[in-house]
Amino acid sequence: MKIVVGYLPTPAGRAALRAAMAEATLRSAELVVVQAHHTKRWGRHTSPEETETALREDRAALEESGLKYELVPVADDADPADIILDVTDRTHTQLLVIGTRRRTPVGKLIMAPTTQRLLLEAGCPVLCVKAGYGSD
Repeated sequence: MKIVVGYLPTPAGRAALRAAMAEATLRSAELVVVQAHHTKRWGRHTSPEETETALREDRAALEESGLKYELVPVADDADPADIILDVTDRTHTQLLVIGTRRRTPVGKLIMAPTTQRLLLEAGCPVLCVKAGYGSD
């Protein structure tokens, strides 16, 4: 069994990783971490220092978890939704975990394109986790 998580070193991405690790432990499943690069698009959410700290902490948490996992990088010019959907199809994923963040009232009308595609096109259940999950 496989659980796929869309990961960025942002609060929402980190929450998704924590939830995916918990689900993988509960289900005795293997984890596939689809990791996008930190680009200007995502940089507005975290500083470079916060990003590096998050990456180090999250890699350490994966290692310490004892879970079997695979890292799948997303190239800068690739569409993360395409990569995640391809991985879920290829691995016969049991669950896809993605992070979401709080949006303004106007932002709620227009969902992020990646999130929308994953919710509509994934062939498996999708767990959306709010930023801050499991950070206490």
